[in-house]
Amino acid sequence: MSAVLQSSPGNGKPPETPTLPSPAAANAAAASFAALTARLDYLDAAEIEQVRKAYRFADEAHLGQIRASGEPYITHPIAVAAKCAEWKLDAQALMAALLHDSIEDCGVTKPQLIERFGTPVAELVDGLTKLDKLQFDTREESQAESFRKMLLAMARDVRVILVKLADRTHNMRTLADVPREKWSRISSETLEIYAPIANRLGLNQTYRELQELAFRHLRPWRYAVLTKAVTKARNRRRDLIQKVQRELETAFEQASMVVRIAGREKTLYSIYRKMDEKHLSFAQVTDIYGFRVIVPSVIDCYTALGLLHQMYKPVPGRFKDHIAIPKVNGYQSLHTTLVGPSGVNVEFQVRTEAMHVVAESGVAAHWLYKASGPDAEGSDRLGTKWLQSLLDIQHETGDAAEFWDHVKIDLFPDAVYVFTPKSQIMALPRGATVVDFAYAIHSNIGDRTVAAKINGVQVPLRTELKNGDVVEVVTAPVSTPNPAWLGFVRTGRARSKIRHHLKSLAQAESQDLGEKLLTQALRSEGLEKLPADDEEHRTIWEKLLRFTGSRSRAELLTDIGLGKRIASIVAKRLVTMLAERGEKPDALLMTRERYTAHENISQGEVILDGSENASVQFATCCRPVPGDPIVGYLGRGEGLVVHADDCAVAKRLQYKDSERFISVEWAEEPVRPFEAGVLVTVTNGKGVLARVAAALASAEADIIHVDMGDEKAQDATDLRFVIAVRDLSHLEAVMRTLKRTPSVARVQRARPGST
Repeated sequence: MSAVLQSSPGNGKPPETPTLPSPAAANAAAASFAALTARLDYLDAAEIEQVRKAYRFADEAHLGQIRASGEPYITHPIAVAAKCAEWKLDAQALMAALLHDSIEDCGVTKPQLIERFGTPVAELVDGLTKLDKLQFDTREESQAESFRKMLLAMARDVRVILVKLADRTHNMRTLADVPREKWSRISSETLEIYAPIANRLGLNQTYRELQELAFRHLRPWRYAVLTKAVTKARNRRRDLIQKVQRELETAFEQASMVVRIAGREKTLYSIYRKMDEKHLSFAQVTDIYGFRVIVPSVIDCYTALGLLHQMYKPVPGRFKDHIAIPKVNGYQSLHTTLVGPSGVNVEFQVRTEAMHVVAESGVAAHWLYKASGPDAEGSDRLGTKWLQSLLDIQHETGDAAEFWDHVKIDLFPDAVYVFTPKSQIMALPRGATVVDFAYAIHSNIGDRTVAAKINGVQVPLRTELKNGDVVEVVTAPVSTPNPAWLGFVRTGRARSKIRHHLKSLAQAESQDLGEKLLTQALRSEGLEKLPADDEEHRTIWEKLLRFTGSRSRAELLTDIGLGKRIASIVAKRLVTMLAERGEKPDALLMTRERYTAHENISQGEVILDGSENASVQFATCCRPVPGDPIVGYLGRGEGLVVHADDCAVAKRLQYKDSERFISVEWAEEPVRPFEAGVLVTVTNGKGVLARVAAALASAEADIIHVDMGDEKAQDATDLRFVIAVRDLSHLEAVMRTLKRTPSVARVQRARPGST
C-alpha cells in the first residue's frame, strides 16, 4: 500500500517499495479507500463522504482494468488523489483526481459527471481528459489541441494542473513497469513540459522529483554512475556535514535564535546538468551539499545571514537576495555560499516557514498555508498572472500549435521565442534582434539579409524581438554583412559570423586592391606585370617578404591594399631584386607611366565602379559621385579612401602625406548609386516636406537620410538630404527638378569638406 501512496522524499529520489505480505494483499490494500482516508483529516465529514462517492464511482468504472504493473487500475487514481491530499487540495480537486481517467478510459460522459458530482468537478475532469496519450511533438495539431485544452482549463482553475502534475508524478514513479521503448518519449515530455510547468508554478519539490525520475529513465547509465559518486562523496563528507550542523546549532543557541536546520542535497539531475553545461567533472561540482535555515520572521532571515557570515567566509559573488526580489514563481529565500571546514564550499538557504512552504509547494501553498495578512495574499497571487495570460493568448491566437508555442515561451522566461513565416519556433536570448534571428536560421541567410518584417510590418534590422513575433527576413544575392550590425547583435553566433565574413571579405578585396596597386607601381618602375608566384620566382618573393616583414604573399598584398605598406616602396625593392637576376626595367614603359600621370601622384591609377565594398570608402566629408574629379588616399590600415579633388580634408592630407595618394578614376559604367548631399532651403508651410520628397522620387533619387536641424522651424527652413544618385549629371537633373518645386527657394550641393 505504501509503495503506491508514499510521497517522494525531499531529495527527489523515488521511494523504495517495502516488503509486503503478498502481491494480492498489497493490491487489495492499495485499491481500497482506506489507503486515502488517513490523509483526509483536514476535510470535514461531508466532504470526505463526497470524496468516498467519487472513489466508489471510479472503482466501478475501472473494474477489470489492470495497470502495466499488474495492479488494479484504481490504484493509480488513489495515488494521484493521495498526492493532491499532501497539498491539502479541496474535496472537488480530490474527486477530480479519482475520476480523472473516467471519461477517457471508461466511456463515462461529462453530463453524467455533472449530474452525479456537479459542474465544477466535471469541468476539472474534462480539462484533464485525453492527455495521457500525448506524443512529444507540438507540431501535431491533435497534441497541440490537447495541451491547449488542459492549459485553458488550468487558466480558469489552477487545480487542473495540480491534479495533472500529481498524475504525471505517479506515472513517472511507476515508469519502470512500462515497456522500455516508451521511457524516452515519456521522460522527454516530462523534462520539456511538465517539470517546467511545475517550476513556473513554484512546485519545487514536484519539479525536482519529475526531473530526477525523468533523468533516471532517460539516461539510466549516467544516473547509476552519479548515484555511486554521490554515495561515496556523502560517506566521505558525513563527518564534515555533522560538524557544520553542530556548529550552526551552537551558534544560533548562543544568539538565542529559534531556528530549524535541515540538510539539503543537490539532485542528481541538477549535478548532471551543471557538469554538462559547464564541462565540469564531478569533483569540480562543489555545492552538492547545503543547509536550509528556517527562522520565524523576515528580520530573522537577515540576522541569521549575518551570523552565518561571521562563522564562515562568504564566497564572493555567490549571494542572492530572493526575499527582496522574489523569483517569478514566488520563490523567496536568501542564498549564500560559504567556505566551510576543510575549505569545502557549503550553500545555505535562509527562509521563513511560510517561504519554505511556498518554495516547496508554490501555488498549492494557497491551500496548504492558511495564513492571514500579506503572506496569504502573496500565496494567492502565485502564478496567477501567468495563468491569466493564457486566456489573453487564447483570444489572440486561433491556432493550437501557436498557442502552445506561446505557452512554452513563458515556461522558459530567460529566452525569447519567435516564429518563422512557416510557424517554426526559434529560441533566442532576450534582446536578440532580427539579424540574430537571420543567423540562427542559417549563416547564408544572415550574410545576405537586407530587410525584415515582424508580424507583416517592415522594421529596421536592429529591432529587438519580442515573444511570439513572426519574423520574415528578406535577402539579396549580392548583399553582404554590414559592420554596423556588430553594434546591436546579441548572439555569439551572429557576432562571430559577421566578423568572419567581414574579415574574409575585406581581406580578399584588400588583397585584390593591393595586387592592382603593386602592379601599377611596378609599371611606373618599368616592369609590365607582377612576378608570378611560381618556383622560378620563389626566391625573389621570399627575399621581398623578409624585407617587408610579411608572412606570405597574400598578407603583403593585403597590407598594401589596406595602406599599411606603400606600393611604390615595395615596387622599387622588387625591381632592384629582379635587376640583380638580369630582369631589366623597360625604359619606354617607365617613361610613359611616370610622366603621363599627375605630378603629385606617386603610384598607379585605380579604376572605381562601386563594386569595391570594404576595400574602398567614399569620404563623407565631400561625398564624391561619378563625374566629380577625385583622388585616392591610402589611409593606414583603413584601405583606400576616395575624396573629391577640391575637398579641403584631402588637401590637408596631401600636404602632410603626399606619398600615400594615388590616382583614381571613375569607370565608364558604375554598378551602383552613390550618396550625395543636397541642401534645400524652403518656405515653411503645410506639406512642404511631402512636395520635396515627391520631387526627389519623380527624379528617381532615393532618400538615404533627411535632417531638419534642432532649431524651431522659421519662415525659411533648411532641409539637408543625403540622396542616392547614379552620377553627376543625374545629381544636376535632381537639383533642377527641386528648383522647379513650389515653396523651394534655393537648392545647392552640400559638401562641407570642399573648398
